Amino acid sequence: MVTRRNFLKTMAVTSAGLAVGARDVLNAKSYKQVIGAGKKVNIAYVGIGNRGLQVIEDFEKTGMINVVALCDVDLGANHTRKAMGMYPKAKQYRDFRQMFDKAGKEFEAVVVCTPDHSNFPVCMMAMAYGKHVYVEKPMARTFYEAELMMQAAKKYPQVVTQVGNQGHSEANYFQFKAWMEAGIIKDVTAVTAHMNSARRWHKWDANIYKYPEKQSIPGDLDWMTWLCAAPYHEYNEKYHQGEWRCWYDFGMGALDDWGAHILDTVHEFLELGLPYEVTLLKEEGHNDYFFPYTSTILFRFPQRKGMPPVDITWYDGLDNLPPIPAGYGVSGLDPTIPSTNQGDTPQAKLNPGKIIYSKDLIFKGGSHGSTLSIIPEEKACEMASRLPEVPPSPSNHFENFLLVCNGVEKTRSPFEIHGPLSQVFSLGVMAQRLNTQLFFDSRTRQITNNEFANALLTGIPPRKGWEDFYTL
Repeated sequence: MVTRRNFLKTMAVTSAGLAVGARDVLNAKSYKQVIGAGKKVNIAYVGIGNRGLQVIEDFEKTGMINVVALCDVDLGANHTRKAMGMYPKAKQYRDFRQMFDKAGKEFEAVVVCTPDHSNFPVCMMAMAYGKHVYVEKPMARTFYEAELMMQAAKKYPQVVTQVGNQGHSEANYFQFKAWMEAGIIKDVTAVTAHMNSARRWHKWDANIYKYPEKQSIPGDLDWMTWLCAAPYHEYNEKYHQGEWRCWYDFGMGALDDWGAHILDTVHEFLELGLPYEVTLLKEEGHNDYFFPYTSTILFRFPQRKGMPPVDITWYDGLDNLPPIPAGYGVSGLDPTIPSTNQGDTPQAKLNPGKIIYSKDLIFKGGSHGSTLSIIPEEKACEMASRLPEVPPSPSNHFENFLLVCNGVEKTRSPFEIHGPLSQVFSLGVMAQRLNTQLFFDSRTRQITNNEFANALLTGIPPRKGWEDFYTL
C-alpha cells in the first residue's frame, strides 16, 4: 500500500518499476477481443462546460462514441446547458462519485475536464473502476498525485490513459521523432519556452493578505464537490469559471497550462526525466495565494544516455521575453490552439513557443502541434535536402484514445509518458510559490535543500472524506 506517510521512502523503488516496460503494458491489444475494433466506445464526461464542451465536441466529431452519462457540479448553468442539450438521453449527475456508483457498469471510458485540483480524484476513481481515462492537462496538481496516477495505471494494466495535450498527436510529435531518429535534432543543450500572453489574474492586487471574501453560492452549484480534496474555501467568483487556474490551492498557473503544449515533445524525445535543480530567476507580483504576474524559471537536467545536460528556461509574463537569436524571423500563432473561456489568445510580442539550441543547430517552434523550423533561414535552405520525410498522423488525439480503447493503436500521451513532465511542472510551481531555488535528488525523490518544499511534494493533506483517494 502506498500512502502519503511512506511516499518519500518508497518513491525511488516504485519509479524504477514504472520505467520498465510500462509502454507495452498499456497497449490495448490484449483486450481487443473484448471490445472489438469497430465498436463505439460508451463514454461518460466529467466537466461539461467551457473547455469541457470543446473536448466533447471534438470527441463527437470522431463518430466513435456513445455518450452514457454527463457529470458537472454546475448542471444547468449557462456554460453546461449546450452539452446537456446535445445528449438529452444521457444520465446526469453533479457528483462524479455517484455517477460511478450508479452508472459505472454502463460506460467503458471517462473524459475528465475539471479544474486542475479535481482531475486527480476523478481519474483515480475511474482507474479503480477499470475505466479508460482521458484527462485534460494538467493530469495532477502535485508531484505525489502524478506519481500515484502513474502507479495506478500500472496497477490496472487493462486501463487506457491519455492526457489532453492534443499536439502530441499532431505534426510536431511526428516531426520531432523523425528528426531525432535522423540525427537532425541531437546534442541539445538548452531550450527556452515562453508564454507571454495576458492571463486574467494579472490585474489582481499582489499585496493580497487573505483569501477573497465569502459570496453566495450561485444557483445549484455543488460547491463542496467542486472543492474535492482541496482545503475548504468559502465560495467566491474569483475561484470559479476558469479563475481557479491562478490560485496555488487549485491550479498550476501558466506553467502547466501552456508548458504541457510547448515542452511535451522536448521532454519525451530527449528523455529528460526529472531535473536536479529548479531555480526561480525572476518573479514579479509574488504572494502566498496566486501565481505571479511574471516569472522566469530555470530547470536543469543531467546527462542521459550519452546526451548532454539540458537547461530549460521558462518565461511567462507580458514583458518577460526570452533572448531571441539572430535570424529568428516572425513568431507565428499556431492555428490549432483552441480558444477558451478566457477569450482567444491575443497576439503577444512573442507568441507561445520554444527555441531549441543544439551544438550545431537552432530550432524555433510554437505551441501545440506546430512544427519546428531551423533558423536562420539560410541554414534551413542549406539543410532542406537532408531533412527526412515526416509521416502524417494516423489519428488526432481524441481518435487515438478511442482507437486504443478498441485495441487498434497505442496512446501517445499516457500517464507514464506525461506523468514525469507533470512532476517537472509541479517542482516549478513550488519554486514560484516559495520564491526560491530547489535542489532535487531524482534517486531518493526528495528536495535536499528545503524541508518545507520537500513536504510540499505531497501537498496539503486532503479534506476529511477524501483520504481514500490517496491510498493505492
